[in-house]
Amino acid sequence: MSKSRAIYPGTFDPFTNGHLDVLERALNIFDEVIVVIAENSQKRALFTIEERNSMTKEVTKLYSGISVEVLHHGLLADYARQVGARAIVRGVRQVKDFEYEFQMSLLNRQLYPDVTTVFLMPNVKYTYVASSIIKEVAMLGGDVSNFVHPCVLEMMHKKREEYNQKK
Repeated sequence: MSKSRAIYPGTFDPFTNGHLDVLERALNIFDEVIVVIAENSQKRALFTIEERNSMTKEVTKLYSGISVEVLHHGLLADYARQVGARAIVRGVRQVKDFEYEFQMSLLNRQLYPDVTTVFLMPNVKYTYVASSIIKEVAMLGGDVSNFVHPCVLEMMHKKREEYNQKK
């Protein structure tokens, strides 16, 4: 019997506990989930793609069925086809997220008809957790330890120190 494979794409800048919650939910549905770290030209990243890759691998290292890859260029639908994924997992926290993700899922289906987008909602305690908010709070010295893995928290502290030294 072949294994079911999905991809879970995002910028993951940084990978939060909300992302991990969605990933754990995806593992309840699929045998294998590839976390795909991608650039987004519309977002200003705090971490390099290499740092995001390293942190995400560290956060997910104890899980079986998960791998982490970087998508340096190209279409997500092409990547899904290339790795034999039948689903794209997307976390949806609110209606605003759904509107954007719905458009993307329709486009991806046109590009790769065999792929299905699966929308998963995180635990209610993560519905307001967004990477952009976590970054802002952390860079201003706030405590985000309840929202990220300890290795991510450590990297955020280093980024804040680097930023403060430049001021």
